[in-house]
Amino acid sequence: MTKFIKSEDADKKWYLVDAKDQVLGRLASQIAKIIRGKNKPTFTPNMDTGDFVVVINADKVKLTGKRPEMKQYIHHSGYPGGQKIRSVREVKQSKPEFLVENAVKGMLPKNRLGRKLIKKLKVYTGESHPHSAQKPEPISFTE
Repeated sequence: MTKFIKSEDADKKWYLVDAKDQVLGRLASQIAKIIRGKNKPTFTPNMDTGDFVVVINADKVKLTGKRPEMKQYIHHSGYPGGQKIRSVREVKQSKPEFLVENAVKGMLPKNRLGRKLIKKLKVYTGESHPHSAQKPEPISFTE
């Protein structure tokens, strides 16, 4: 018989990920897997059983191929003529955390569970972060 675990009973850990010289998409998919809880044997699809992830050095993340020139982030205000298009280079200069947050958010469910899970991601541009009290354990995705 399959045992379903409740969200309160899940063991929640904190992980620290260094994004320096990591490819954005591959990094985001690994982070989404941890936040969702798919790396645990107690994974339950409709419950929050995942862990917290702190990402540092988000400004040093890499994009491969023609991504830096070709990829665009499109936002519309809802008013006529309110479409704003920004390239990856513009976003990386102004708000580099957005690249990682947006990539991970796109890999999570598009429902209230996904909105709850994205709050478990903490992204910072430099080496320092305010979550040292949680004792995040470093994790590396490079082989």
